[in-house]
This record gives sequence, C-alpha cells and structure tokens, in this order.
Amino acid sequence: MKKLASLMIALSFCSSAMAAEIITVSRFQVGKDKWMFDREEVMLTCTRGNALFAINPSTLMQYPLNDKAEALVKSGSAKGQPISVIQTDDPQHPGQKKSLQPIIDRARKLCD
Repeated sequence: MKKLASLMIALSFCSSAMAAEIITVSRFQVGKDKWMFDREEVMLTCTRGNALFAINPSTLMQYPLNDKAEALVKSGSAKGQPISVIQTDDPQHPGQKKSLQPIIDRARKLCD
C-alpha cells in the first residue's frame, strides 16, 4: 500500500512521468557494496523521449540519469537536482563516485 501511494504521488508530482512505468530498487536488491546512493531505495522511471530519472521516494525529488533527462531539467520541463547529490563516493577510487551504470541499465528497460 505504501508503494502504491508513493507511485500515485510521484505520478501527480511530475507531469513528465504520466503514463510512465516506475519501479523501486533498493540497496538490498543491488547489494550493499555496489549500492551507489545514500538512500535505502530509489524509484526509477523512463519518461517521454527516453529520459531516465531516479526519484527519491521520501521527497519525490527527481535526479536525471542521462543527457535527455538533464536537458529536460535545464529547460524547465522537469524539476530535478543533479544525481551527484545522492550518489556515494567510491571507496576504491578516492575522489570518484560509484558507477551508476547498473541503475541506468535497469531504468533503460522501462523505456521498452
């Protein structure tokens, strides 16, 4: 029920998410060592034009995952903040963030 409520809020929050599928991905599913966010879970969506977003379920803030999503935010067509705001540092590579590729790949599947 909580996830359904979050989904409904997310859809009403973001007009670009209308008719878009949204899934929730958690630290548990990806693995603690591979998890790249400072949140326990994020929602993923593919909106118009294959723009990929991660969404913080507690604040409903959107974070662009690809150039198309970044362009929507820059143009004002979608609200969002840089993904680096919630992305964690990579302890094996000081000064770098953990790779987003596994999350981007998962979000891309929503575009099909």
